[in-house]
Amino acid sequence: MQTFIRDACGRQLETARVAAQGQAYDSSRPPEARRQWAKLSLLANRRMIDNVAGPSVRVAQQDFMLRMWVIDRLGPDDTDPDWSPDALACDTLERLTFTPTQTAGLAKGWRNLPIEQIRELRRHKDLTAHLEDLVGYLAPGPVREQLGSWTATRPLLP
Repeated sequence: MQTFIRDACGRQLETARVAAQGQAYDSSRPPEARRQWAKLSLLANRRMIDNVAGPSVRVAQQDFMLRMWVIDRLGPDDTDPDWSPDALACDTLERLTFTPTQTAGLAKGWRNLPIEQIRELRRHKDLTAHLEDLVGYLAPGPVREQLGSWTATRPLLP
């Protein structure tokens, strides 16, 4: 499967991503095998970036959600950045262009905003879908507080 993913493109990558993710979700498999399938799903997902002009919200959201699922169901692993809550928190914050305060301010009158700003708010909503679960895995500190602010801000977004 790994060779297939490395050589695949387009819809083949999406098919491989979904198939590998399905194997990762299979609770009859041992946890380490499920992590390996999740890695393959992440590989296929990340290879899709090669076929997208600019950063893809969909690819990032799928990445974040699968990583959060593994952390939540199979346990965190700080020796692997894909399964590290701290690494996932940092990766998430890197993708956000607004602060929670800026976002909350824009969200109040989002119906009157230009379509580009509405899209940006929607992008932030998509990229923060996993944060409610992630916050519980983080040690108290600035990153946890910032992500906690995002969990409070997210319901305000279109």
